[in-house]
Amino acid sequence: MEQLLNHLRNLGFTEIESKIMVDLAEHGPAGGYEVAKRLGASRSNVYAAMQRLERQGALERGAGEPVRYNTLKPEELTRLISSRVEASLAYVEKSLPRPEGHAAPFQSVDGDKEVLERVARKLAQAESEIVVDVWREEATLLREELEAAEKRGVRVLWACDGPDDGLARTLAWSGWKGIEERKQGGRKFSFVIDREWCMLGMRGGEMDTQAVVTEHPVMAELLLHHFSQEMVLYELEQDIGRQLEDTYGPYFGRIQSKYIASDADTDAEALVDNKENEAG
Repeated sequence: MEQLLNHLRNLGFTEIESKIMVDLAEHGPAGGYEVAKRLGASRSNVYAAMQRLERQGALERGAGEPVRYNTLKPEELTRLISSRVEASLAYVEKSLPRPEGHAAPFQSVDGDKEVLERVARKLAQAESEIVVDVWREEATLLREELEAAEKRGVRVLWACDGPDDGLARTLAWSGWKGIEERKQGGRKFSFVIDREWCMLGMRGGEMDTQAVVTEHPVMAELLLHHFSQEMVLYELEQDIGRQLEDTYGPYFGRIQSKYIASDADTDAEALVDNKENEAG
């Protein structure tokens, strides 16, 4: 009996409605007073439930007084329930708003706390590789999460603007042209985790912290290509920089100063150029 009541409840009938239907199927037509007495329930609740079932078509009301109700035959009841469920499912399928495609491929994350917490959670989930391109300030804030990832066996590759001898495998760049102006607008940072999840943003300076999060494969490819290109060029410059200078002369210094020299180096190079022009 309890199993039957449970299935009726699963089909959308209330507890009292389910009991009334089973009672009438077992004892035949009856009025609200009789059913309430057998169920030990409030007559007002039983009467109200019977009226609801009649409106739904699950009970039939007999002629005459007092009012007596009778349940449908089992096959009639199941056809009624089936048609009602099918109609509801069809309406839901037709009317429920449909999302356009998948979730937005690029999500904006605003605010220092939200950005740092978002990347920290993802770092804790990294399985194989983390590629980090940050400034010293951001590297320090996320040091514990990155060290924990390394201890789990995750490969962590660094590129860090500004020296930080405390971080393993950190490749420190001497700076970029216009570095002070860049710092006023914020410090660029990027993360690529397991070659799928990417975060690219700015933090500090006069701007509010903002970042873009995506798993778009094109963005992952671009960030990884940018990172590897930076590292390859850096390694080459460290390894054969003197040979390049000997081969290309002052022209190599001018090329280098455009991209990886500090402001002071750029100013010194400009001074050399001015003197050469004056001498010419």
